[in-house]
Amino acid sequence: MKLAVVGTGYVGLVTGTCFADTGNEVICVDIDEKKVEQMRNGEVPIYEPDLELMFERNTQQGRLKFTTDLKEAIEDAEIIFLALPTPPGGDGSADLSYIMSVAKELSELIVDYKIIVDKSTVPVGTAEKVSSILAEKLDPSLFDVVSNPEFLREGVAVADFMKPDRVVIGTSSKSAREKMRRLYEPFVRQGNPIIFMDERSAEMTKYASNSYLATRISFMNEIANLCEKLGANVDMVRIGMGSDSRIGKRFLFPGVGYGGSCFPKDVKALAKTARDHEYNFRILNSVMEVNSDQKKILVRKIKNYFRGDLKGKTIAVWGLSFKPETDDIREAPSLSIISGLLAEGAKIKAFDPEAMENIRGIFGDRIELVDNQYQALENADALAIITEWSVFRTPDLKKVKALLNHPAIFDGRNVFNPEIIEEFGFDYESIGRMPLKLQ
Repeated sequence: MKLAVVGTGYVGLVTGTCFADTGNEVICVDIDEKKVEQMRNGEVPIYEPDLELMFERNTQQGRLKFTTDLKEAIEDAEIIFLALPTPPGGDGSADLSYIMSVAKELSELIVDYKIIVDKSTVPVGTAEKVSSILAEKLDPSLFDVVSNPEFLREGVAVADFMKPDRVVIGTSSKSAREKMRRLYEPFVRQGNPIIFMDERSAEMTKYASNSYLATRISFMNEIANLCEKLGANVDMVRIGMGSDSRIGKRFLFPGVGYGGSCFPKDVKALAKTARDHEYNFRILNSVMEVNSDQKKILVRKIKNYFRGDLKGKTIAVWGLSFKPETDDIREAPSLSIISGLLAEGAKIKAFDPEAMENIRGIFGDRIELVDNQYQALENADALAIITEWSVFRTPDLKKVKALLNHPAIFDGRNVFNPEIIEEFGFDYESIGRMPLKLQ
């Protein structure tokens, strides 16, 4: 098929590249001229494992192209995907201005039948709003609006797209349904379902899925905090819980809170939608409260260790992105933790395999960014682990101890086995496990 993808962020670029890799002809459009030129020159503007190789293959073979001209992008397209940002407003509501602006442009450009697909995460009722804008200037026979939410995890987005657990398609149009089925059939050859439903249910499915996963994370963080007070080990609790088939093993790892572009935004948006319809979504309000507080817990642990005074102390930070295998720092716990440490008078030496430039844009010269994880430890008074990159899991612990001024590790992701850490003689605090103190 001939496809257009409007927007080349994480969702748009992964979507366009993966569709091209199954033989479709894809034109991605973006208003950022510098970014489009960069992609035309073969440069991938984001870090996402496996994306660069696929991007290179499909651009070289002519199936993946880029433009700033919306008219050019949609002229021959059978299906137009809207993968545009929907940032949260001050009240938590999703900002639909980018989507509505493009919908208005499309209403002036479309001359033959097109399927318009909401790929962005959008509030319930957005497909109807897009349809209304298009219908102001177009005959309804010239378009169908479909809701097709994405369920991509940053760090494994390409794998998630190529082999999805499920594909959700919201449409009331029989012709759109069949064309979307044909488009997605190559991705579900192993039998995973393409689930058709109405547009509103599809929109709600995305919010409900992400909000539930965020709820599991906040619940486990609460369990972990209680484990510390009761002398229980959250690792054992997690294994005991996850062995129950009704619960499952995933999203039961405690830490310093969730971040990224999806969970924070989607939880806020669903809670705002509930308020708009006079429903008090109490669980979601608590999820957000717990997550906000969890991002401060490592600062409290470090401050308590140094008896309430962090002035002049240097803290080494391992991990800045909100999760491993991405350079994304949106709503990352590292932002709250670093800000909290700086407010207490501490100095920061930080390292991350991919997110260094992004964090530099936030903190500038207020923190020191170094070339590797060990350099961050030089003359530092303690180590804080914020992101569980695999490179941090098996360091040279003798070297870590030798470089630190104090043998203190604050593990915000439970990366280390406390028994091994104890052998090396560290003071060690993690999440939901009893602290280790030197005798």
